[in-house]
Amino acid sequence: MADTLEVLGEYVKSRVPGAVSLVKVNVGELTLNPSREQIVPLLTFLRDDPMCLFMQLMDIAGVDYPQRLERFEVVYQLISLKHNRRIRVKVMTDEKTPVPSVVSVFSSAGWYEREVWDMYGVLFSGHPDLRRIITDYGFDGHPQRKDFPLTGYVEMRYDNEQKRIVYEPVKLDQAYRNFDFESPWEGSASAAKALERKDG
Repeated sequence: MADTLEVLGEYVKSRVPGAVSLVKVNVGELTLNPSREQIVPLLTFLRDDPMCLFMQLMDIAGVDYPQRLERFEVVYQLISLKHNRRIRVKVMTDEKTPVPSVVSVFSSAGWYEREVWDMYGVLFSGHPDLRRIITDYGFDGHPQRKDFPLTGYVEMRYDNEQKRIVYEPVKLDQAYRNFDFESPWEGSASAAKALERKDG
């Protein structure tokens, strides 16, 4: 199985010259890493070529690696019912550089790209309607980024006096922001010291 996927990856790499920089087979799945500029030609080839026929775009997801220069991965999941195969295509980008939209190749990409933009802030050039799809239109930030605070920036509640939804800044006492980040199963070092003092 892995050999067959490796052959398919090398076939795609040879048929779309300069598009794919890395072919990898891991846990029985083929992953291709193209450049951003080549994503539309590559997905068009994967959809139309008789050896591929990846005619269904199952998902587009975002992944955030804040320590990288290009912190975001945009991951396309494709399936070929004809050949009973799946393929993953990963493109890297940063906060300012848009990835070409693939709506012209797969019409379902419109919704997926909107979700990735809403959750991660990844821009898609050529998208016909790039706006928020999950969060509110006035939402501040992109909640799936690793640097987005777990509490968010604002809280939403219904105000009985105003008879409408109101947004207010999140207010947390500093006492609730101090975490030791240790395993709850082992207990924290400070808790262990407190127990020692109590027993001693």
